[in-house]
Amino acid sequence: MPSTQAQRVFGPFSDLLVIDLTHVLNGPFGTTILGDLGARIIKIEPPGHGDDTRSYGPFYKDQSLYFSFVNRGKESIVLDLKSDVDRNLFLNMVAHADVLTENFRPGTMKSFGFSYDELFKINPRLIYASSTGFGQTGPLASYPAYDTIIQAMSGIMSMTGFPEGPPTRVGTSISDLCGGVFMFCGIASALYAREKTGKGAYVDVAMFDATLAFLEHGLMEYVASGKPLDRIGNRHPFMTPFDVFASADKTFVICAGNDHLFAELCKAIGRPELISDHRFLSNQHRTLNNAALKVDLEVTLKKQPSAHWLKVIHEAGVPVAPLLNVAEAAEHPQTKARNMLIESGGVRMPGNPVKISGYEDPPTRVGAPTLNQHGDALRIEFAASALSAAA
Repeated sequence: MPSTQAQRVFGPFSDLLVIDLTHVLNGPFGTTILGDLGARIIKIEPPGHGDDTRSYGPFYKDQSLYFSFVNRGKESIVLDLKSDVDRNLFLNMVAHADVLTENFRPGTMKSFGFSYDELFKINPRLIYASSTGFGQTGPLASYPAYDTIIQAMSGIMSMTGFPEGPPTRVGTSISDLCGGVFMFCGIASALYAREKTGKGAYVDVAMFDATLAFLEHGLMEYVASGKPLDRIGNRHPFMTPFDVFASADKTFVICAGNDHLFAELCKAIGRPELISDHRFLSNQHRTLNNAALKVDLEVTLKKQPSAHWLKVIHEAGVPVAPLLNVAEAAEHPQTKARNMLIESGGVRMPGNPVKISGYEDPPTRVGAPTLNQHGDALRIEFAASALSAAA
């Protein structure tokens, strides 16, 4: 293994070299998945401050967790792509790469002379992936975007929250993350196709498209009725009871997604008469009368603490869960059992959710690089390979 490389785990993508021009969240999240599965990721950062997120909080031991969470295990080199020397080094890196990723506004890479068509001439096996706000086509292609812009325009904010409240941003950067996941999916698919064709491909992913694909219930309602889905709080729009309920001390979640589970729930809490109530005879009836059913259930549920109901309802085979905060979820035994809170560079962060038999899923991983940490070594490595290729 060349000395320039950060120590990586062995994975299904261990033979891949990825040149990563992405910044902030959506692109780096996607390339981190590749890195967690073994790929070598060389992160190219601009002169000065590097990736914007290096200056974003929160900070832990003087390092940005925003940056660290989605750049672990990568190598960092600062390149000025307006400099002839650095441009030539970049092109030599591309010539040896399997994948190039970028999330600049459409047209930016072309303005540098680094469009897919140009880089394809250098490396016809290259998978070139772009993940942007609105994609490379359409009337909004050139619009700048952050996660909240996409949440606002995709419809997801309009259907999030309670009826009496305003449209609400989802409590994480869901559009950025969806874009990153679909970029990873596109890259993996293009790599599979390359095994059969021998040719690279251009992958065009839009955060807007990715978020629309995750709307599911909202689009179902629109297709069925021609109307947008109203904000309905925590309940499911098409299954009832499927909501957050109050007990004597805490709220908790019950998900009874069919008639059988509803009947078992009613028996478990001592309310068997609700099974034959004409308002609740089927899921459709229960959904139409969801408010009345919630009142009836909470009359009983408020008589005992949540711990009692969690035990009783679970033993009846009905899906039920406590309502945990982030700290409680992070420290839950299930999180530990699935290795979903790892240590990377001395920082605790989410682990890799993709578990593949035959490949290690270590609890400790290489941390995010400092700015230009691998710059000198990478310049030597790729300058040497350029001389070798010229010879």
